[in-house]
Amino acid sequence: MKSLGFFFSICAIAVLVLCCPAVCALNVVSTTSVLWDPVTQIGGDRVDAIYVADPTICPHLQGDIINNRIQMNRDFIATADLLVGHNSSVDSQYVIPPLNEFMEANDYGTINWVFLSDPNMSWNTPDDAVLLADEVKGWLIAADPGNETYYEGNYAEYIDSINLADLSDEEAGAIGGQDVIVMIWQKKPAEQWLGLNIVDFYAPDFYMNGNYTAAKLVDRIQADPEKYANVKYVIENMQSGELAKGVEEALNDLGIDAERVIFTNFPKSLDGVDTIPDVLEYNKGLVMPGGAIEGSVDAEEEKVTGKTGAATGTSTVAKTASTTSAPTQASPLSPVLVISGLLCGLIFFFKK
Repeated sequence: MKSLGFFFSICAIAVLVLCCPAVCALNVVSTTSVLWDPVTQIGGDRVDAIYVADPTICPHLQGDIINNRIQMNRDFIATADLLVGHNSSVDSQYVIPPLNEFMEANDYGTINWVFLSDPNMSWNTPDDAVLLADEVKGWLIAADPGNETYYEGNYAEYIDSINLADLSDEEAGAIGGQDVIVMIWQKKPAEQWLGLNIVDFYAPDFYMNGNYTAAKLVDRIQADPEKYANVKYVIENMQSGELAKGVEEALNDLGIDAERVIFTNFPKSLDGVDTIPDVLEYNKGLVMPGGAIEGSVDAEEEKVTGKTGAATGTSTVAKTASTTSAPTQASPLSPVLVISGLLCGLIFFFKK
């Protein structure tokens, strides 16, 4: 009978070891879905993560939304192992301070933030996305060195998914060289990655003393329509709001057949756009002339026609991300059942 009890004890211990990754996952709070994505993809089942800022709009436009989202996830945030942020205009004023205040007001302690080495690091080109993933991998290994090999493996798969979202030679030839007008925050990927020809750009009121607003761009178009005669797309930035409807209308009124399309910067901002590779696929699909090339998001379905469509044909990523910002914690019954089994086995062994 002792051998039977010993057998049950060993089985219980084995179950405990096997379930430990789910029970003992590293809990990570990210200020944005931009950092949340590589955290979850590289972290896999060794990490549970949430993001605070709503990815559909810029954090500086969210006001009390941030505090509401903190309260919705207060238990997870209060006990998180790691809190990560950009420490830039993306989150330094509107996301990080409310989190600090929440922790201090509830006597949960002071946050030991982990920030990007370059607060202004971008992520909306493949090269930049790889640099971001590399830094996030370092965060996870530093916080949980025992799983370094696991994180390295997931990192390699995630980099593969970023590379798959990059332009093929055929896509580069189809997209590159088209004349566009672009919102300033999307100028770098439009020009340096997609190879589009930037005829002009526009920006929010606070940029460069308001000298590059959409209204002033309309004035420039009307003063020199020939300069804009071949503009194919007017590119918006989703998180900044719709600023360029008047620009599209001004071009169309002059007989210039330009379309307004809306790039996104953030994972989880659209159905099906769950990861940074998905963001890359989605944006390049919007400027694919004459319909998307096989393997890309269908550009014709995604262009602005008075409604926002969902992305299709998005890239395959290393791990499946959570569909919401809520923490994906293991079931609370898991540790209870494992520990109960262990105790029962041990009691049975010693009684016999």
